[in-house]
Amino acid sequence: MNLGEIAPEGYRAVLGLEKYLHKSLDGRLLELVKLRASMLNGCAYCVDLHGTDLLKNGDDVRRVLGVSTWWEFPGFDARERAALALTDAVTKLGDRGVSDEVWDTARAAFTDKEVADLILAIGTINLWNRIGVTTRMHPAV
Repeated sequence: MNLGEIAPEGYRAVLGLEKYLHKSLDGRLLELVKLRASMLNGCAYCVDLHGTDLLKNGDDVRRVLGVSTWWEFPGFDARERAALALTDAVTKLGDRGVSDEVWDTARAAFTDKEVADLILAIGTINLWNRIGVTTRMHPAV
């Protein structure tokens, strides 16, 4: 099923949010967040897309692979770690939401506007993942 063809107005609305995020957040950080959420959600299409985009834009293959174990991998700075922790917490939300520790770390690492944009980015990639997984999108190999 191609949602862009069947529900073009809704699909364009999500694309509009995506365009906003590309203007508002650092591209590398945004791709790391997208890759991590996609890994958590098991969206093969998005893992392939965002991992490939990071590599095309000059990121190291070890860092791309390291996203899967970001809390152990030494190749991420404090801001990236805060964004990845927030991605995990928002994506997995759970009964208690985002912990005070994750929230406080994100608030210390980013401005309020950046935190707001990160939350929008995490929510958006989670929606894309749900579209991709539900409609059975797969990477071209």
